[in-house]
Amino acid sequence: MRLDDYDPNINVEDQRGSGGGGGFGGGGGGLLMGLLPMIGSRFGCGGIVVVLILMAVFGGMGGLGGLLGGGQSSAPTSQVGAPRSGTNTTSSCNLTPESKAACNAFSSADNTWEAIFQKSGEKFVAPKLVFFDGNGRSGCGAAQSAMGPFYCPTDQGIYLDTSFFNELSTRFKADGDFAQDYVIAHEFGHHIQKLLGTNEQVQRAQRQGSETEGNAMSVRLELQADCYAGVWAAANRSRLEAGDIQEGMTAAQAIGDDTLQKESQGRVVPDSFTHGTSAQRQAWLKRGLDSGDPAQCDTFSGAI
Repeated sequence: MRLDDYDPNINVEDQRGSGGGGGFGGGGGGLLMGLLPMIGSRFGCGGIVVVLILMAVFGGMGGLGGLLGGGQSSAPTSQVGAPRSGTNTTSSCNLTPESKAACNAFSSADNTWEAIFQKSGEKFVAPKLVFFDGNGRSGCGAAQSAMGPFYCPTDQGIYLDTSFFNELSTRFKADGDFAQDYVIAHEFGHHIQKLLGTNEQVQRAQRQGSETEGNAMSVRLELQADCYAGVWAAANRSRLEAGDIQEGMTAAQAIGDDTLQKESQGRVVPDSFTHGTSAQRQAWLKRGLDSGDPAQCDTFSGAI
């Protein structure tokens, strides 16, 4: 995808090289957040989501909407001798090729959704893109590489350890720039849900329902973010190159709950799904791509 012109006015923060955050200080929240890397390694992001939902109920913490529903993230790869962080948007975005790709996709999504909101008369508030390496700190607590890319509704930040892009290519076999762009566009979709109030509605429903019902609501939230990613791509169709759409479909297939569960535990447990099957993720990404209409991304009415 031809994205090489990020807006230097985007909101970018850089925590790389800062030594990490470590989560909430003291109390049960600090203990749980300190255990997140272990939980992510053993149970995947689905386990992390359960912990964070519990903290939302008992601690008032905002929920996280990660790209992955399961699996194990590897430790980030450091670059020997390379600068660890940037001091402003330009230096942070140009620190590595992966940083540049993330800024390009983020800037494009920012401009696209601002235009969509203006057309519909809605108020748009831009999120921020936060880089970290290994460990960081978000408005939702600790940021850990094991969590994968995620959106924090509390501070409206999209958090990214760019080493995930390498994992996307090597472990998930989802190569290509559009696969990386899809990661950013999906997390940006969670910001759109925050602005429209969808995120808060789902959190309320999850607090009132059972674990199975909460998981089902999470699936619908994640599939809508996939659809919103497709809407963004449709609005920038002139920048798409041959093979881009297939790269996105490959990435969506690789990170479906059923595919990840088969890989990690050899069996599928539908009641534990939090992000949707590979087929569902592909279908909703394609729906956004084909329609280019956010209104077609209603995953909360009818079957999915």
